[in-house]
This record gives sequence, C-alpha cells and structure tokens, in this order.
Amino acid sequence: MAPKAKLALVFAACAAPFVLGWLAYEFRWISGTTSNYGQLIPPRVVGGPIAPLKGKWVLVTFDAAACDAACERKLYVVRQVRRAQGKEMDRMERLWVVTDAGKPRVEVLAAIEGSRVSTDAALAKGFPDTAGIYLVDPLGNLMMRFPADPDPSKMIKDLQRLLKYSGAG
Repeated sequence: MAPKAKLALVFAACAAPFVLGWLAYEFRWISGTTSNYGQLIPPRVVGGPIAPLKGKWVLVTFDAAACDAACERKLYVVRQVRRAQGKEMDRMERLWVVTDAGKPRVEVLAAIEGSRVSTDAALAKGFPDTAGIYLVDPLGNLMMRFPADPDPSKMIKDLQRLLKYSGAG
C-alpha cells in the first residue's frame, strides 16, 4: 500500500467519530430524550438562607407552617431520598421554607429532624414557583425541579447519578 493511501486511511479513521457525531446531530438520529426524572432549569444564583449551606447539595421545599398531608409526604420523601444516598448523604442538606407567618407543629419538626427550617419567605422570589422540590448545587445555583408529589425511586436515581459524577459538594 502506498504511503499516501496509508495516510488517507489514518486521517479517515481519526475523522470518522467527528463526522458521524455531526451527522447524528444534524439528521436527528438520536431521539433527544433525557434519562433524568427531574426537570433541568436554567441555573440562577439563590441567596438568603441557602448561603450558609454553600458547598452542599440542597433539596428545598416550600409549604405553609400548617403542613397538610401533601406537605408531610413531600418532607418525608425528601428525608428518605437523602438517606437513600448512603455514604453520599452527607453531601446533601434539606431546607424547608415556611411560606407564612405560622409556626410548624412540633410533630412535623420531630419527623423531619435534621432538616433546616427557614421562615424567610422572601427566598421564594429566587424560585420559579413554590410547588415542587428544588435542587440547589454546591455553588448556590438553582438547577433542577422535581414534582411536588415525586416518585422517590426516580428521584433517588437522579441524585445518585448526579452525586456519582459530580466532584462538587
């Protein structure tokens, strides 16, 4: 084989992944679906009571102090999702933002032992809405939203993947 032919083969072998990747993108050979359960949202910096938690992944929930059954379930799911992370759970914190002037019941506070509770309702201004469960990254950026009534196993899977591949927090 001629040296020019060998050189052309080496070039073609090196260029093939780039060309095939471009073709797959251009002609939509890949469906474009994501494997994550939570909805990725454009990152934005969140301040307030989250600032002291910088360096940790923070699951944030918003509810009134009266905390109805849906609120209790949400707080329970957040607690269990964090515990399900095993040795990685120390990289995560939980924050319940009380959205009114009331005081949470003692039973609820006992059930979510270890969670941080904030009465700074102004924090809600940095979030799109207060219906879901939000994830704030260790740099203080809001980045993901889970439904208000999430599937815990899917949430666990998302967070496990995130903690596995992220060196932050």
